[in-house]
Amino acid sequence: MDTLSENINFKHKSVLLDETIEMLNIKPNGIYVDGTLGGAGHSYEICKGLGDKGRLIGIDQDEAAILAGSNRLKEFGDKVTIVRSNYSNMKTVLLDLGIQKVDGILLDLGVSSYQLDTPERGFSYKENAPLDMRMDTRNEITAKDIVNNYSEHDLYRIIRDYGEDKFAKNIAKHIVRVRGERPIETTDELTEAIKAAIPMKIRMNTGHPAKKTFQAIRIELNKELEVLSKSLDDMIEMLNDKGRLCIITFHSLEDRIVKSSFRKNEDPCTCPPNFPVCVCGNRSQGTVITRKPIAPSEEEVLNNKRSKSSKLRVFEKKVENNLK
Repeated sequence: MDTLSENINFKHKSVLLDETIEMLNIKPNGIYVDGTLGGAGHSYEICKGLGDKGRLIGIDQDEAAILAGSNRLKEFGDKVTIVRSNYSNMKTVLLDLGIQKVDGILLDLGVSSYQLDTPERGFSYKENAPLDMRMDTRNEITAKDIVNNYSEHDLYRIIRDYGEDKFAKNIAKHIVRVRGERPIETTDELTEAIKAAIPMKIRMNTGHPAKKTFQAIRIELNKELEVLSKSLDDMIEMLNDKGRLCIITFHSLEDRIVKSSFRKNEDPCTCPPNFPVCVCGNRSQGTVITRKPIAPSEEEVLNNKRSKSSKLRVFEKKVENNLK
């Protein structure tokens, strides 16, 4: 089967599409970066708002997204540059293109519908497939390596911290017990080990028992939270005056990082409250536009259930001379 050819039909409903485009406040001759290109739904709408001198740089680490995005955006010609990389390398990517500052940056975090719905990628607990979960298939380590090689304590830690599962200790114990008899190589084998660790009564009254553990392993494998935490300050720095950073998150761990970073960049002063003037030297980088995150409408959730947990937060850069 020619998987890459099929990937041109990368299916992904862009969440909070209208809200994100509105918040980006697109300038016809501006430069914009989509750091998680995916199926290029957001990027397509950005490009529609660009004039002759406008430019979009699309970045994604998934080869399927690169192929799909290139196909979707080809009508915009030289306005679009697509690069296969992780958004954590955005500063280097832009400098290589001769770009120092941009007018807007978008991140649509998490796993795409395409990745979830393609069984051989190993992201979903609903389809049996080899344990993979790599967002960038160039990486050598897969989910199978984590499941079979991490210590029981480390499995417990990531399931507790990244999956926020109260049965994390028991799940880790059962995974280690099963792999002691034979390697866990497929999503079904992992799911069965997880089910055995959770009481039947709990399983009957909650969502799928493997959901949180799969999320935890995926986050650990792809270093999702680490990459996000280390990238936000750089992205704000790369913005022009009044440029905006729009980030869509899908779970509380991501959202907490974004919320904290935006607040810190808005008010980084570390002086004691009783100091009459700031002496720490830390200066605000701009303003949090979304005091509360923007959530999807009822209609969007009805049409795309995967949008239910999404949240959009927006930060606007302001250069020091304009800060009041």
